[in-house]
This record gives sequence, C-alpha cells and structure tokens, in this order.
Amino acid sequence: MKLGLNLLNYGPDTTPELLLAWARFAEESGFALAMMSDHVAMAPEVQALYPVPFYEPFTAITWLAAHTTRLRLGTSVSVLPYRHPLQTARVGANLADLSHGRFVLGVGSGWSQQEYAALGVPFDRRGPITDEYLAAITHAWTHAITSSPGPHAPYDEIHTGPPSAHRPPIWVGGAGRAAIRRAIQYGDAWHPINPHPLWLRDKGMPALRSAAANAGVAVPALCPRIRAHPTAKLADDDRVLGEGTLDQIRADLEGLAELGAEYVVLDTYISPDVRRTAEEDWRILEQVAALKP
Repeated sequence: MKLGLNLLNYGPDTTPELLLAWARFAEESGFALAMMSDHVAMAPEVQALYPVPFYEPFTAITWLAAHTTRLRLGTSVSVLPYRHPLQTARVGANLADLSHGRFVLGVGSGWSQQEYAALGVPFDRRGPITDEYLAAITHAWTHAITSSPGPHAPYDEIHTGPPSAHRPPIWVGGAGRAAIRRAIQYGDAWHPINPHPLWLRDKGMPALRSAAANAGVAVPALCPRIRAHPTAKLADDDRVLGEGTLDQIRADLEGLAELGAEYVVLDTYISPDVRRTAEEDWRILEQVAALKP
C-alpha cells in the first residue's frame, strides 16, 4: 500500500513557490503521489470552502511535473462536466506523456449548483454528462480517430494521433451507486473521499465487489482519500477514516491494507477555519505516514 497526499492548491497563502514546496516535500518524504482539487468558477458556495487564489489543477500539475522526477500527480477530482471531453482527453494524454506516465486522472461529477450555473452546464444532467464524457475520453485514448454521438458533446471523426504510450489511470470518485458503476465500467480505481470506516468495510467494498462480479470484470483498485487529522478519541460512527487518535488512525491504515488498498491519499485540509501552515501540515503527514503497516 502506497501513500499519497492532498496538495493544497488554494487559499490566501498559496503561491507558486508554496505549491512547489509541497511537491518537493512529498517527493523527498517518500510519498508516491500528490493530488489536488478542481474548481473552475469560484462561486460563493465554492469560495466559502476553497478560498482564492485557486490554482487550476491541470496547469499546476504540468508545472510541478517539470520540477519533480518520481512523484505521481493527479486530480482529486476533476469535475468532468466542466470541460469538453476532447479537451480533457487531450490534456490528460499530453500530461501523461510529458510526465513519463506520472499523471492520474481522478474524476467526479461535482456538487456546486452555483458553479454549474456559472459555467452554463445543467446541474441536473451532471450524471449522464459524466457517463458520456468518460466514454468519450477512454475512446479517444485508445483510437486514432474518435467519434461520440452525444447528446451533450457530439462530434464525428476527430483525429487524436497515435494512442499515448502512457494512458493515464482513471480513478472514479464518489460513494454512491452511480460512482461504483462508473468505477467498474471505466475506472482503474475507486476513489471514495472521506468514507466512514464501518461503511467502507461493510457496505462500500461489498457493493464494489458485487458490481464487478455482476459485470464479469475485475474489481478496480481501492484508492481512497482520507483525513490526516489526529484528535481526541472519536466514536467510529462519528468520524471518517483518518480522524481520531493515532491508534485509531493506525487501525484505519491497517484496515485499508487488509481491504487491499493500492494507494491511500492523506488530506490535512478540514475547513478554512482550521487552516494550518504548510510546515504544520507536513509534520502531521509525516506523523501519520509513520503509522503505515
């Protein structure tokens, strides 16, 4: 089981220099992966949780890939309906090639109605759009000429060039039935974010395995994003993975290893009101990483 971290690409103190310092910390401290969030329009409800400045993840990842050599970089998660699928496919394939296979495309359908409205994308169609765009992206990565019937982004006989030698893995975020179905149909990994420990063990993973068996395919890798938030002891019903005492967090990591997790992404961000310095976050990440079985 490999550990990654959530690289904070937003907030009042965020600068290009700080982003680079985060990436260098991750690489030098032995983390295998750094992922970052995605928003395009900082509507009021988005800004309340992810304060500006907000560095667009594909741009930031491109820059950080040029300054690192080993660290994998990815989105947790890119909101697929915000961008035309041909754009996402081209950017993802290019990033994979330019980074020599170090790019991971984490995807989701998003949550902000205000952001959808600002971008002119129908919020109530986000599920079907996500499905259509996933099909379009995966087809574009494996065919020299690609077409899509739409209906949200129809196109015909678009030349993509030779398929990338480094097709990016797709991690599907979300915990609902639709997310699990997408992980089975399109994903290399299932990427639930902040799941509750008992739910993941007793409901989430059984649902994933059952869906894979019904579809006749292999179970996608488990690659969750969890908190890195040491606190006083919390009841399992009242906490998400990665919260609580160090003993609870150690047990969480051991449980994820038993479930077969391939990667675990550690996230120090709680809310704008609990924003620490980067150095404080790094100390917490090192403390939690030392608990890995």
